[in-house]
Amino acid sequence: MTEPGSIDDIQHMLAQEGYVCGRALATALFLSLRLGRPLFLEGEPGTGKTEIAKALATALGRRLIRLQCYEGLDASSAVYEWNFAAQMIALRAAEAGGNANATALTDHLFTEQFLIARPLLQAMRPQPGGPPVLLIDEVDRTDAPFEAFLLEALSDFQVTIPELGTIKAPQPPIVILTSNRTREVHDALKRRCLYAWVDYPDFDREAEILTARAPGIAQTLSREVVAFVQALRTEDLFKKPGVAETIDWAKCLLALDTVALSPQVVADTLGALLKYQDDIARMQGSEAARILERARSALPAA
Repeated sequence: MTEPGSIDDIQHMLAQEGYVCGRALATALFLSLRLGRPLFLEGEPGTGKTEIAKALATALGRRLIRLQCYEGLDASSAVYEWNFAAQMIALRAAEAGGNANATALTDHLFTEQFLIARPLLQAMRPQPGGPPVLLIDEVDRTDAPFEAFLLEALSDFQVTIPELGTIKAPQPPIVILTSNRTREVHDALKRRCLYAWVDYPDFDREAEILTARAPGIAQTLSREVVAFVQALRTEDLFKKPGVAETIDWAKCLLALDTVALSPQVVADTLGALLKYQDDIARMQGSEAARILERARSALPAA
């Protein structure tokens, strides 16, 4: 599929993949595609930052290459590594065959045949269907040295392998970085990107998302679910439920053939919404009933 020609096209294209995108986020994504700039998405966990990369890759018919970040991630793990087992087998086979040319053997061992490409290197190479979507997920989990390494990759869309030289992407990949803001990412990295804050959606958009992602849910129950989750987010919780948890909870309620929310149903299924025992314990008993009553009283007119 060709790249969308307008912001409305972005919203329509993503909606076809079940992703309901607000105007501000669609604008940032459109400009990222049009200008060839990485897009840095920051926001609370579960607000759809990772999903937008998946939906975009599917909509464009491009390969999704995901680099899941973690503490201690280094350049070699993100770019490439050598297949040492295969190199050892080749070395022993050469020795058994009487190959005494050490220089030629060394040159042979550090070739593409023994190279294992990791996400960043894969993204720099041509892919069927066009440049891939490179998702650098939860970049805030890494450290400053890895951020510094990313500066070259995102500025020039190239990576360097000492044994092979510099590999530059013939066409830049579509790059999306996400951060849950567990720490501040350095300004130098952000400056190389367009930026968008991905917030919790308002009532209408979250209801629309729920309809798209849990199509079997009745409208009445859907509105109750969204109202309850949005009321729950105003409570003093260790981890507020994101949109992903709203969808999971709705699917659980569908599996239980729930017609309407009740304090008992809420208490029985809180594990789909809340992921910390202290939060679940706080919502037991009369708290669930109180929040449910407050959510129902705040329901906007249908």
